[in-house]
Amino acid sequence: MSKIETTDQTSGMQRGLKNRHIQMIALGSSIGTGLFLMSGTSVQTAGPVVLFAYIIAGAVIFMIMRMLGEMAVARPVSGSFSTYAHEYIGKGAGFAAGWNWWFTCIVVGMLELTAAGLFVDFWFPGHPHWVTALIALVVITGANLIHVSAFGEFEFWFTIIKVAAVVAMIVFGLALIFGLGTGQGPVGLGNLWQHGGFAPHGLGGFMLSLVAVTFTFGGIESLGTAAGETKDPGRSIPKAINRVIFRILIFYVGAIGIMLVIWPWDRIGLDGSPFVLILVGLGIGGAAVILNIVVLTAALSVYNTMVYSGARMLHGLAQRGQAPALFARTNRRGVPVAGLLANSSITGVVVLLNYLFPGQLLLVLVAVILCAEIITWSAIAIAHLRFRKTQQRDGEISTYRSPLYPYANYLCLAFFALLVVLMAIIPDFQTGAIALPIWLAVLFTASAIHSRVSNRRRREEEPHPVPAAS
Repeated sequence: MSKIETTDQTSGMQRGLKNRHIQMIALGSSIGTGLFLMSGTSVQTAGPVVLFAYIIAGAVIFMIMRMLGEMAVARPVSGSFSTYAHEYIGKGAGFAAGWNWWFTCIVVGMLELTAAGLFVDFWFPGHPHWVTALIALVVITGANLIHVSAFGEFEFWFTIIKVAAVVAMIVFGLALIFGLGTGQGPVGLGNLWQHGGFAPHGLGGFMLSLVAVTFTFGGIESLGTAAGETKDPGRSIPKAINRVIFRILIFYVGAIGIMLVIWPWDRIGLDGSPFVLILVGLGIGGAAVILNIVVLTAALSVYNTMVYSGARMLHGLAQRGQAPALFARTNRRGVPVAGLLANSSITGVVVLLNYLFPGQLLLVLVAVILCAEIITWSAIAIAHLRFRKTQQRDGEISTYRSPLYPYANYLCLAFFALLVVLMAIIPDFQTGAIALPIWLAVLFTASAIHSRVSNRRRREEEPHPVPAAS
């Protein structure tokens, strides 16, 4: 039997997340800035053929989620993939995976707060982005300090709003395409090939688009960190993950496909949400206002998830002695208060950055986030390989098995290696390609130092033998 603790009895956490919360975390964690804002970048890079990029990247992330889901059902712990990397790869890998995810949550939080300021520009052009970031940071941190169920309720309703909006947009788009109830003729499908062809930038453009497209799925693995506070992980986790592939097809391929059909791809800009700007361009101002409320909600929703997930990862690291013991403590409601406040304080740096560098942070943050996500996804794939080997050795069989093992693991790792190569080619993502080896070196150097210090303390604390009396 694995040494990983499978209950919450020693963690201080409370299983306050219901099945409906888990379903919405799985659905909503990746519907944010990636879909509503960065989709414009991927469309400009590839043209309409970008739909196939979403399908390919979505399939890879679904396989990663199945691997994570198998381990989470067998070992539902709040440390999630960091704990699995620690157990099945090694202490250094667990240290690196945990602190990398903590860093990811911080930077994604910064990105979503920055994006929130961009969305507010729709109503108040020139409004200081740092003001929006500060208000959102204070309100959402306060909600997470109440109880895990407060986070779950916030995320549940945030996601309901996002999902309803995307479904309404798809239905509205279909009505435009076929001319149903619009008083106008059908738009048709001509925009898919009338502006330079279906793949106007060829295979090269398609390949390069995989970078921005894959970024849009970042954060979906935060579902794993909720396993330790889920009332029935054996039922809730598989149910949520199994639906991921259908949600990818509907909410990504469906929404992007509608956008490409009703509006020429070469006019989908990057100044604000492309979905909102399309509705404005079509003269549907009222709908655009409503959709902008939705995309602002989407950014706040993902930030809400990062606040939650980052604190839980810090808690898991502290429980293993890889972070200050202060972060392992929870209050009587099971909330890791110290971790939440520390993370929010660090994320709050983005308020200052938006004040000093207005409008300049977005693409830099995106590149850095994708670099960190590649580390997390790779750690999941490798940990799963070792997890299965451990199970085979111990004669165990998972009740929820990831398909195509081990070929899916190697395929995913090869895809992530391809992304790093492509990042080095794309100017806007070169920051991430440069940061990746540097960040890995920092993580493993810190791990080595921590291991050395821990071993020294352990030796100093061991009782020394008393010399026998002569």
